[in-house]
Amino acid sequence: MDGTNFRRAIARTRLAPVAAFPKRFMRVARHDARVISVSAKWLLTSREHHNYTYDLTKLSREHLAWFVSVTCDVPVKQVRAYLTEIEQDEPLRRHIEQATAASDRRGLADRRVRYARRIGWYAIVRAIRPKHVVETGVDKGLGTCVLASALLRNAADGEPGRVTSLDINPEAGYLAKAEPWASVVDLVIGDSLASIKALDRPVDLFLHDSNHSTGHERREFQAVSPKLAAGARLLTDNVTVTNVLAEHAEKTGRRFLAYRETPAQHWYPGDGIGIAW
Repeated sequence: MDGTNFRRAIARTRLAPVAAFPKRFMRVARHDARVISVSAKWLLTSREHHNYTYDLTKLSREHLAWFVSVTCDVPVKQVRAYLTEIEQDEPLRRHIEQATAASDRRGLADRRVRYARRIGWYAIVRAIRPKHVVETGVDKGLGTCVLASALLRNAADGEPGRVTSLDINPEAGYLAKAEPWASVVDLVIGDSLASIKALDRPVDLFLHDSNHSTGHERREFQAVSPKLAAGARLLTDNVTVTNVLAEHAEKTGRRFLAYRETPAQHWYPGDGIGIAW
């Protein structure tokens, strides 16, 4: 009996779990060793304690390009060009590096610029050319800068727009307070629900990225509903945790799709983008 037939014979006996254990153990051990190695490197080299930044794997980036292409109805080649555009924006990269190094919060931030799924936000703004973007949750302002950069590119193409960025923390958004990015950003400090209700312009693109509790996320989408322009899109940065936007899309007659990112060389499993349109 050759080796293959012997293994097949063992697989049909009560010894099968015992015989398979060493191989199963080695697979788990190799996986855990990789995770431990990446985690240890991050602990020693990174300063971040939340809102982790990282690059996407090549495959994840390609899936993101298709996600934007489908949901925004633009050719995938054009989306890939948008992704490259933000990745190669050297003035923005230098600004973030320098502003981070000079910030009072530099002890909890990495100077290396990594956008992760935010390049998808950029591509969406470039694809749909919104006049008014609203984001809730700003933190340092990395995502705000990405959105502002896309709006500045749109303006150069003759289609200007602005982003209203809402956060309850008065220290939020320090990255987005420099020109030219600040020229298209309206930073509003206060409760997001009250700020949404006070909006005086139609919203073409809304991004939830603030308090990620299910109840608060749901209330934000309810609050912004009467403010939406025709054909507006809704985004959530919480799609890997809740089903709030999918449920909202079903109730309001929209389509919904979710993308989950895969970080490159990072212990964090990643977040995603949910979109309703």
